[in-house]
Amino acid sequence: MLAAVLGEAGVIETTRKPVPEIGDDDVLIRVHRASLCGTDVKIRSRSFFGGADSGPEPGTFTPGHEYSGVVAAVGASVDEFAVGDRVVTEAHRGCMRCANCLSGGYTNCLNYGIRSKGHRVQGMTVQGGFAEYVSNHVSTLTLLPDSVGFDDAVVLTTAGTVMHAFQALDMLAVGSSVAVIGPGPIGLLAVQVARQLGAAQVFLIGTRESRLALGKQFGADLVVNSRSDDPVAAVRAATGGRGADIVLECSGAGAAVDTALHASARGGNVVLVGFFGQPVTADLNHAVMNGITLKTVRGEGAGSVARAVTLAGLGRLSTDPLVTHRFPLIDIAAAFDAYTQRTDNAIKVMLDVTD
Repeated sequence: MLAAVLGEAGVIETTRKPVPEIGDDDVLIRVHRASLCGTDVKIRSRSFFGGADSGPEPGTFTPGHEYSGVVAAVGASVDEFAVGDRVVTEAHRGCMRCANCLSGGYTNCLNYGIRSKGHRVQGMTVQGGFAEYVSNHVSTLTLLPDSVGFDDAVVLTTAGTVMHAFQALDMLAVGSSVAVIGPGPIGLLAVQVARQLGAAQVFLIGTRESRLALGKQFGADLVVNSRSDDPVAAVRAATGGRGADIVLECSGAGAAVDTALHASARGGNVVLVGFFGQPVTADLNHAVMNGITLKTVRGEGAGSVARAVTLAGLGRLSTDPLVTHRFPLIDIAAAFDAYTQRTDNAIKVMLDVTD
């Protein structure tokens, strides 16, 4: 099969690899679509593994954790899916034996990276979906309704992260004011999910006018360009001075943590969704003095992709405008360039793996 593999730091290229074998509890997927995200960039640079000289041997590892496709074969114990089913993946599979996994927190598995104990993360700790075929544990797949296409499904893996963030709040979003920081794919989907969950007000903060305009199209009541306006003042003005009940920090920018804390209402909730590239300094005393709850999520846990698929199947999530670029798998290096350089305002860069 054709597959992309990591080379030296900063290099990704295609080669031919054997189609993976599957275990009794696995499903072989023929990948139709896959997309890039910020974690894939860190994997390509090998910073994800700890540095340029760390990680798997060059030419052996296939990344990719956002993908959809068709079931090509099933393991001996699998009766949840059949050959020909259309599916989307969830990246994380916990060991399902540690305390965190048993309580549902499999993205925080205590045996992270230990394959012998059952843990795996597609495209990070095990072979991923930037290939014509990939093996997934049966528990990581969601059946697609007819109304959800392969492109939609790939974007819904990102929407799963948003669903996970709202679930971490342990509260209903109905009637709440929600501020979203960062109009990337996660932030733009967060605007839509907040609206579908019944938020009374939705605010979007960012620096790119084209993306803020898209957020407005997706249902944001107020968009704020933080380069020209004070986002904290804008959110407080729109909430009668209170601040937002819920703030989702989706940008991964260090300075945005303080923005999130100060835009929050007293007794409000801040969820850190984006990944930060370096240690962050923030005014935690403000959080303490104002009873602000700070939470974090990692990826699409708690079965959240399945819930995102349900919303999309009901026609309540718009994904098409987020797919801005397409490349065949063989041109994956060019796809990474378009994504990292934000060519023509790239948002989601899609790989057409098979028809």
